[in-house]
Amino acid sequence: MSLTSGQGRCRVAVLVSGSGTNLQALIDRQRDGRLDANLAVVASNRDDAGGLRRAAAAGIDTLAIRHRDFDGRELFDRALAGALAEYRPDLVVLAGFMRILSPWFVARFDGRILNIHPALLPKYPGLDTHARAIAAGDSRHGSTVHFVTDELDGGPRVLAGRLRIEPDDTPESLRARVLALEHRIYPQAVQWFADGRLRCRDGAAWLDGKPLTEPVIRDF
Repeated sequence: MSLTSGQGRCRVAVLVSGSGTNLQALIDRQRDGRLDANLAVVASNRDDAGGLRRAAAAGIDTLAIRHRDFDGRELFDRALAGALAEYRPDLVVLAGFMRILSPWFVARFDGRILNIHPALLPKYPGLDTHARAIAAGDSRHGSTVHFVTDELDGGPRVLAGRLRIEPDDTPESLRARVLALEHRIYPQAVQWFADGRLRCRDGAAWLDGKPLTEPVIRDF
């Protein structure tokens, strides 16, 4: 049975560029009844993205729109938004979507885009977060779910998963451990939004009617 068939009131569009393991976590949570949301469509800027195959296997509609076919970031984003419009998404979830969204796209889905970044934001926006955390001698590292704004990895923070950096951790081992916790916290944040508990307004994330000055922390 398709995972989109009548399940969940919140319609979710998931954007991927790679293998889609965070997408798979959402699919698995929905399948076992712990995510009450409608995974309406999965879209990618790469037609060979593994996430598209995961979506197709789960019976979710897929879209492949190659960014290289467009002359500029906003033109691609407008085409992507136009394709998503058919699915009327209430929420757009970035799950390894390796594109910086244009201000136009962010405004189009204002307050309705979630991303997950492999660092304890505001530390280490951008790339190579695991190596940077080890090099800095940090004792803790993790990943943060946040709303997307025009500032790269700078939107209101919602939920962070945190773990200890072990003495023998490498960037690769740390990445694997952080990815495993992402698979637990990202579906939780999506469920909060689907339940109406989580919203973004006035430049802040609000949970259960109260603004979050800091993200909710889950230790692993």
